[in-house]
Amino acid sequence: MAIDSRMVAFRTKTGGARIRELLSERSPEGGRIDGAGDLLFLSGQVALDPATGKLVAGDIGAQTEQIFANISAVLEAAGKSFDDVMKTTVYLADMKDFAAMNTVYARYFQTPYPARTTIQAAGLPLGAAVEIEVVAR
Repeated sequence: MAIDSRMVAFRTKTGGARIRELLSERSPEGGRIDGAGDLLFLSGQVALDPATGKLVAGDIGAQTEQIFANISAVLEAAGKSFDDVMKTTVYLADMKDFAAMNTVYARYFQTPYPARTTIQAAGLPLGAAVEIEVVAR
């Protein structure tokens, strides 16, 4: 079954799945969240503008800001916040963009910071410069 862009999939502790419509219109991808016990795994997000469904124009900073706006919307729909994020994975099209991405990234997290892996990856969706996924509790 395909997940509509306005839906989130949750797994119950018994393994069954139920679908809940997102309350927020701010995340164009909606995101997929799979639950494992108390953990939520949010699929990678690129910088899609919710109004157009297209990649936002601008540099790595602008893309990272939009990604965190999209992640925030999905976390809120799941009753979570950035304080609940335990792990992130950042995919950069070019590692030279790390410092600019990190400047934006640092505004969304407080100590203790979530564990993070950053990887250079060629061919991100829609030609994006950055993609970020999170695991929250």
